[in-house]
Amino acid sequence: MGSRAVKTRGGGAHGAVRIRRAVPRDARRLTRLVTGSRAYEGHYAPMVAGYKVGPDYIEAHRVFAAVDTEERVLGFYALILSPPELDLMFVGDHAQGRGVGRLLVGHMRAEARQAGLDAVRIVSHPPAEDFYLGVGALRTGTVAAAPPAVMWDRPELSLRTGEP
Repeated sequence: MGSRAVKTRGGGAHGAVRIRRAVPRDARRLTRLVTGSRAYEGHYAPMVAGYKVGPDYIEAHRVFAAVDTEERVLGFYALILSPPELDLMFVGDHAQGRGVGRLLVGHMRAEARQAGLDAVRIVSHPPAEDFYLGVGALRTGTVAAAPPAVMWDRPELSLRTGEP
């Protein structure tokens, strides 16, 4: 699926948002979105401490970035095809509430559908579960804590790739 520009809610300083394939030189910016996320402060900080989205990861997987007209990265996702799973999805704190997450999910659905997938597994950060339910995912279970980085159970969901 190619790059496409859309206007997000509120436009604001970023105006139109385009989804494009991430490239290795995006690695530092994507890493900063992960490690700087307020959603992973406090109790959740160990999960992203020292985390890196490396150039090799970007080359090996379907990683797409939402960028504004000045090529600032607003968010990204990584889709793993086998087994089908949304591995990462982050929207920068500065871009939340403007429809960037929904735009990324829509793009991911289309990518997965184009790859022949009927559904994508999501192991959600607990505070993000309502977002995924809001875009049509269904709760399928719980993934048990995996110390030392993940000290809490996480919701497991499935998102059909058909149109919402």
